[in-house]
Amino acid sequence: MDPFAKTILCGTAPSEGGHVNVSPKGPIESLRILDSHTIEYDDWIGSGIETVAHLQENGRICVMLCAFEGPPKILRLHGRGEVLPTLDTGGGIRAVVRIHVERIADSCGYGVPLMDYQGERPQPQKWRDQKGPEGLRQYVQVHNASSIDGLPGLSQERNLEN
Repeated sequence: MDPFAKTILCGTAPSEGGHVNVSPKGPIESLRILDSHTIEYDDWIGSGIETVAHLQENGRICVMLCAFEGPPKILRLHGRGEVLPTLDTGGGIRAVVRIHVERIADSCGYGVPLMDYQGERPQPQKWRDQKGPEGLRQYVQVHNASSIDGLPGLSQERNLEN
């Protein structure tokens, strides 16, 4: 099994005041290495839109991967992110987040606990199935239009314009 976490952790913040945000992203299989300085991941519909809103406002992001088994290790990828909205949120992916990596840092990870991976939680897929494609589009329209700090998020009209 891959020694790194099965979840991508992303940290972002607005430029002035507001709330710092750390969000789990994934599944890890959605993380793609495009070249030596560029990665991306699928951004699934969720309860908030903080990462997207912060990236649209200032682009700053840090991605962290932790080893929960094997030797202790943490990898941080600092960079500038951009949001590539999807045209159809019906499948559950609302955007692709592309990160232009400016700094790569690793550290010991001694503070990361050893954990056994048991599998993905079934709730996200059940929730998406229950909503259906039109329900997911409506959810994004209502719940992902702005961040908790009032920054613009995503809306279906915005997706169609891009």
